[in-house]
Amino acid sequence: MHAIVIIAAYLIGSVPFGVIVACFFQIDITKQGSGNIGATNVLRTLGALPGILVLVLDLLKGTFAAYLGIIFLHDPLWVVLAGVFAILGHMFSIYLRFKGGKGAAVGLGVLLAITPEVFLISAVLVILIVAITRYVSLASMIVPIIAALLMVYLNKPLPYIISTIIVFVVMVIKHKSNIKRIISGTERKIGKNG
Repeated sequence: MHAIVIIAAYLIGSVPFGVIVACFFQIDITKQGSGNIGATNVLRTLGALPGILVLVLDLLKGTFAAYLGIIFLHDPLWVVLAGVFAILGHMFSIYLRFKGGKGAAVGLGVLLAITPEVFLISAVLVILIVAITRYVSLASMIVPIIAALLMVYLNKPLPYIISTIIVFVVMVIKHKSNIKRIISGTERKIGKNG
């Protein structure tokens, strides 16, 4: 059962909702803007409604995958492994020749399933960081480490904390080019053209 849930979580995470939504607009999102399949690129390319739709769908991938772990596996380690495999599926989608997005929304979805109170605080932090800085990438990197600290404070299971720290490291690695652009002042801000 463990292998089935982990494989299912990966396949769920692999569903490229950004590509699917963009297809309805006859757009190849991988050839537009940043080329990323995530909600931020969809928002910049197609507008608010498609961007929000992709955000919600990507978030739900993480939630659903983690709930598979909760329902069938019960052990916190296996629950977070299901969530991590959904994130990996999004980043390395089998349907896109192992290319994909950066996984931030999927990670938030995992948080929603495993610790809703940390999800709520994290979601508010994402909104605040983006509202203040206009950088989605900055929120994607800051929030996982704050979520891990909140989990320590709330005495959550160790696998939840460790996996969130790992997600933080992965987010920083996936956002290397964004970090360079933020430092150089060339990172695109939400709501800004060009």
